[in-house]
Amino acid sequence: MFREAAEAPAAVRRQLAANRERVAMLGERLRSLGPRAVVTCARGSSDHAATYAKYLMETRLGVLTSSAAPSVTSVYRSRQDLSDCLFLAISQSGRSPDLLVASRAAREAGAFVVAMVNAEDSPLAEIADEAIALGAGEEKSVAATKSYIASLAAVAHLVAEWSGEAKLRSALAKLPAQLDVAWNLDWSPALPLLAGATNLFVMARGVGLAVAQEAALKFKETCGLHAEAFSGAEVRHGPQALLGASFPALVLAQDDAARGGLEALAADLVARGVPVACAGARASGAIELPTISSEPALAPLLLAQSFYRLANAVALARGHDPDEPPHLSKVTETH
Repeated sequence: MFREAAEAPAAVRRQLAANRERVAMLGERLRSLGPRAVVTCARGSSDHAATYAKYLMETRLGVLTSSAAPSVTSVYRSRQDLSDCLFLAISQSGRSPDLLVASRAAREAGAFVVAMVNAEDSPLAEIADEAIALGAGEEKSVAATKSYIASLAAVAHLVAEWSGEAKLRSALAKLPAQLDVAWNLDWSPALPLLAGATNLFVMARGVGLAVAQEAALKFKETCGLHAEAFSGAEVRHGPQALLGASFPALVLAQDDAARGGLEALAADLVARGVPVACAGARASGAIELPTISSEPALAPLLLAQSFYRLANAVALARGHDPDEPPHLSKVTETH
C-alpha cells in the first residue's frame, strides 16, 4: 500500500499525458451533445470518486449529476430512460458483474457511456462508447490508493475539457508535482489520536466529501478502525451527539466556500472536549495537519495523497497489515 500510494504522482503524470488528445475530443463531443444529466455508477473507492464527480460537475458545469444504484438493474431488472444522459462508470478492474450489467443496460436505455477504468482490456471498457484509461498500473494491494487518485484526476481532466476552463487545465498541469509534495507532508501528529481510537468521524464538504468517504473506508479496511464519513453540515443533524472525549474527529477541507463552515464545526467540537485533527482547516486546540496551497477543485487529490501515508502508519501502529485486510479481495464480484 505504501509503495503504490507513493506512485500516484507518476501515475497521474502518465495519465494526463496519454489522455490529452482523447479527453480533449471527448470534452468537445460532450459540449456538442449537451447531456441533460450525468449518472455515475461505481462501487467502493470508485464510488467515492463518483462523489467527487458529482460536486465538480454540478459546480463547474451546472449539470445534474446523480449516483446510480447498480442493483436497480442487476437485481431488480428495472430499466430507466437514460436518453440524452451521460453514464459515467468508474472501476479499477472493469469486471464487477453488477457494474457491467448496469453499464450495458444504460447503453441500451439511450445513454452515452463513458468508462474510467484502470484495466484497459476489461469488459467494461468494451461496453463503453468511450473509455478513459486511468493508467495507474498494476495495483497489488487490496486497498486502492493510486488508482483512486488516478480516478479523481481523470474526472478533473474530463471536467476541465468539457467546461473549457483554462484555470482548471493549468492547475492540472501542476498536479503531479504537487502530489509529490503532498506525499511528503508530515501528518504523524495525528497518529497518537488515531492509533488508540475505537470510533472516528471523518468530515468534509463539497468536493472534499469524496476524500472523507475514502478515508473512512481505508480506516475500516486497513486499520480495523470503525470510521464514518459525514458532510460537515449533515453531521450537525444528529450524528455529532456521538462525539466526545473518546470519540475523535478528522476534518478535511479545501480552500473554498465550504472551509468556513468546517472550521466553525471543528471549533465547536474542540470546545465540547472532542479531540479533533484538521487538514486544510484551522481551529484553536485542534491538531493541525499540513497542506499545500492549490486550486480548490484539486485539493481533494492532495489530501488523499497525504492521508494514505497516514493510514499506512495508523494500520501498522494498530498491529494490522494494510496489504492483507481480512475477508477482502482485489475484485469484489457484487451481483
